[in-house]
Amino acid sequence: MDYASIASKIIEQVGGKDNIRSVQHCATRLRFQLKNPDLRNEDAISDIDVVKGTFMTNSQFQIILGSGLVNLVCDEVQKQIGAVADSAPDEAEESKGSPVQRFIKMFSDIFVPIIPAIVAGGLLMGINNVLTAAMFEGGQSIIDMFPQFRDLATMINIFANAPFTFLPVLIGFSATKRFGGNPYLGAAMGMIMVHPDLLNAYSLGTGVEVPTWNLFGLTIDAVGYQGTVLPVLAVSWILANIEKRLHKVTPTWLDNLTTPLLSIMISAFITFLFVGPIMRGAGNLLADGITWLYNTLGPIGGGLFGLSYAPITLTGMHHSFIPIETQLLASIAVTGGSFIFITASMNNVAQGAAVLTVLFKTKDVKLKSICSAAGVSALLGITEPAMFGVTLKLRYPFYAAMIGSAVGSAWCALFHILAQALGAAGIPGFISVLPQDWPMFAIGLLLSMAVSALVTLFFWKKIETENDAAKTKKSEAPAPQQETEAFTMTLNCPLKGTVRNITAAADPAFASEGMGKGICIDPKDNVIYAPCDAKVAFTFPSGHALGLISPQGVEIMIHCGIDTVNMNGNGFETLVKEGDNVAAGTQLMRFDPAKIKAAGYSDQTMMIITNSAQYQIEVKESTDADITQPALTIRKDTNV
Repeated sequence: MDYASIASKIIEQVGGKDNIRSVQHCATRLRFQLKNPDLRNEDAISDIDVVKGTFMTNSQFQIILGSGLVNLVCDEVQKQIGAVADSAPDEAEESKGSPVQRFIKMFSDIFVPIIPAIVAGGLLMGINNVLTAAMFEGGQSIIDMFPQFRDLATMINIFANAPFTFLPVLIGFSATKRFGGNPYLGAAMGMIMVHPDLLNAYSLGTGVEVPTWNLFGLTIDAVGYQGTVLPVLAVSWILANIEKRLHKVTPTWLDNLTTPLLSIMISAFITFLFVGPIMRGAGNLLADGITWLYNTLGPIGGGLFGLSYAPITLTGMHHSFIPIETQLLASIAVTGGSFIFITASMNNVAQGAAVLTVLFKTKDVKLKSICSAAGVSALLGITEPAMFGVTLKLRYPFYAAMIGSAVGSAWCALFHILAQALGAAGIPGFISVLPQDWPMFAIGLLLSMAVSALVTLFFWKKIETENDAAKTKKSEAPAPQQETEAFTMTLNCPLKGTVRNITAAADPAFASEGMGKGICIDPKDNVIYAPCDAKVAFTFPSGHALGLISPQGVEIMIHCGIDTVNMNGNGFETLVKEGDNVAAGTQLMRFDPAKIKAAGYSDQTMMIITNSAQYQIEVKESTDADITQPALTIRKDTNV
């Protein structure tokens, strides 16, 4: 496979290397931060053979490639653009989006890089459970029957516990980096929190006497923070902010000596005096509260969580479960384990079953190709190719998977099946569950898969009809025309306001005419109208832009605002849909200038001709244009 060629095509279709702010990857997806997301061509990217799907979320453009392949392609993309994948977050970029979106992205940025270490520890813990569980006649375990494996089990147990025991070191590094501090200071702070001279956090509540320090008459508990999440998150934020402020006020010649010293010293004192004990208590309350809620609601709660898990995954909010799940496992003596992993397993196999059902029913060769890999991948714990490549596009399989996930999750909640460790959520999830719970866990998986497959089959005729209609619509969509006949046409101003040449636009991407020639408008109204008779070629889910194609083949894009794609549709209303034929003067979209300005963006609106290289274009500027007033004259000569 030519990874260089794949990377080159992707770079070209996201707007070129100059449009890429940064690129990273998770288990299955390339994650781009683009300077101008409107320059991406999702259709062209989706046509690349290895691409399973694309979507825009939380200001990130994500391309689904699948596990393994994504690492190789991302490395090649970074090589070609010279990007640094692990750069600190851009402050202007981080200020975009709603508070909830920023909160979720923060957790994603902190925990996604350390997931491999947590998963490795979880899987090793699962292997240890298999070796030590009393699952044979007479209550014997594997190590009882084969004593030669006892030391192996002891070693594996040490390997498994290390990532959780030293979790503050991992989180300290990742979180401090995310908050703009020195990650190595964050790791050092994590080491302080799990120092062997402190009482191990797992010994609390076992009757062991808690050692203390006496600091000027103030008694401080000398207790570690093994396996904790909230304390180290809070301390990392404090450390990063102390360090940044010290850098600003410390003379350059002293900075390298005093800033690290004072950052660690101040943060450490604050940790053991106030922040650590408070956040430890908060973490315990969180784990206790979630466990109580789950146990109280039982199968009803399990079913509702299973039903909503896939939609939650679409929003990216599932990343906020990582610290909660880690806390549940860190407090396993009280909580019994994690129900989140169990629900994720039910969801994943339900998605896989829906996709495999489509595989066996569809006659679409390309869809079969996607389904074969995506279905198996989902059963093994990676659902993005299945969800974004198949079930979401066909709709009904997605609903079927939600129902299957709900049934399986309700079953597992009824029998209180809990995970003892993290791992691959799906069929491999057995290794994270106690052996005595395997039968009920297996029934839950089978229920999820069977219900998902049966509901998909029930709706198959609708799925097939809608998919055929979508393919027909795509094949009938007007392709960019290379006109040979001469013509002259005018485009009216789509919006009341001051009209200037696109070169005066406040957005350099438009002002450079790299996207095409046209006009920019400083609005005096909030309604955008069709500038000519045309067909709606595309709309954006965010409602901030749309495309038209005239009978002569002129391709028109109207873009409301600068960087307003980050508003995710808030303040925009699209009044037409793709494929509509509209007459000049038809209302196309509305926007709320107050919301745009409150979000910190400009409402300057652009109308450009994306295939303007084929035409001679004349701009008619005006300080008070009306929608009946010509703004562009477009001429096509036979020799152009």
